[in-house]
Amino acid sequence: MRSLISETSNLQFLKLGGSLITDKTRSHTARMDVITRLAEEIAQVYKRNPNPRLVLGHGSGSFGHIPAKKYGTRLGVSTSTEWRGFVEVWWEAAALNHIVLGALSSAGLPAVAFPPSASVIASKGEITVWDLEPMQAALKSNLLPVVYGDVVFDRVLGGTILSTEDLFGYLAPQLDPDCILLAGLEPGVWADYPICSRLIPEINTDNFGEVLPSLGGSAATDVTGGMASKVQQNFELVKKVPGLEVQIFSGEEAGKLERALAGERVGTILQI
Repeated sequence: MRSLISETSNLQFLKLGGSLITDKTRSHTARMDVITRLAEEIAQVYKRNPNPRLVLGHGSGSFGHIPAKKYGTRLGVSTSTEWRGFVEVWWEAAALNHIVLGALSSAGLPAVAFPPSASVIASKGEITVWDLEPMQAALKSNLLPVVYGDVVFDRVLGGTILSTEDLFGYLAPQLDPDCILLAGLEPGVWADYPICSRLIPEINTDNFGEVLPSLGGSAATDVTGGMASKVQQNFELVKKVPGLEVQIFSGEEAGKLERALAGERVGTILQI
């Protein structure tokens, strides 16, 4: 089955990483110039193709990750202090989403937010309930659905945090995108992190076992895992969804996001 709705063929998922759109070394600090430029690059794609079929996600960066680490929210929520932390993470994630949506709207994009905290139920950190009919309706109407790393209620843990990769991991088998584009700070996956002198052009079944041990973590606060976690999670996804490719690349260079959306290989490709 290609998709729950055939109109989502040629669908792409795009994540704007928290390290790209915020300064992760400073609390509550958005990189407005970068967010504005990325929104404009996405808008250029829409101008060339009136029906680009895109689901956009973004991380929480220095907004959500800092209170999340303080309260240990991803590990579970039960005490009154932890629930106050849950709300603080929710507030920070929503604040950054508001900034991103503002930039997308200013660029002329028909963006609509789908906050996970309002629609997702998890169990031990795994999504069990998510009504995708509204998102499918948005795609059918040529709108731009936007999801983001957020707190969610969890039947076992009380509450937890789901990253954009967690959300894409659930959405991909349902909507069957052709590719997932992960735009961050790094130009791809380094073979020798933290020296960072050799990029890996492709990760596949033949070299995955060799590559994984050499991957590093994250240089700033990140409660949802660093590069090793990102690669492992997305490689499992490409094995699950036939024909799916994942590309990890840098959004720092002007024009690179637009080129990636146009189908150009600009970073490290994960594929079977």
